[in-house]
Amino acid sequence: MAATRDELMTYLATLGIETSTIEHPPLFTVGESQELRGEIRGGHTKNLFLKDKKGRHFLVVAEESRAVDLKSLHHTIGAKGRLSFASAEAMMEMLGVTPGSVTAFGVLNDRDGKVTVVLDEGLLAYDMVNCHPLTNTATTTIATDGLMTFFRSTGHEAFVARLDSETIEGEGQGG
Repeated sequence: MAATRDELMTYLATLGIETSTIEHPPLFTVGESQELRGEIRGGHTKNLFLKDKKGRHFLVVAEESRAVDLKSLHHTIGAKGRLSFASAEAMMEMLGVTPGSVTAFGVLNDRDGKVTVVLDEGLLAYDMVNCHPLTNTATTTIATDGLMTFFRSTGHEAFVARLDSETIEGEGQGG
């Protein structure tokens, strides 16, 4: 069973990671997020849940304005063959979220370690990063080092990569 938002917050608190969360209407795209957020400090993410030709899954956590080229990303992250978007079923099974709610925090639900986390090195320039807390009806701000601690605590060592190239928007994959 997938962890809930409350369970995520409890988990982060037990790790000693402080967060703040702002409620908002459901957001499905980066554009919607930009229109609504106001002055939330820190880096904002767009998240892509992808799979390669061998069935390996990747959660790409990129700075929201980062151009990500799906045609060449596999070279950067060591995937086998071109990448495509993973199914909603795989998303729910591995990350415990639905399309539009993909988030870095989803790896809390990847207890079998099937997902490789790819983190945009551009996010490391921020002290704070903003992610959905397993639902697209809120935004949680977490210190960047706290996010890295979270990844490690779930058994996911983030693969940090430079992700800038040609563009895709990631609409429907999460804000």
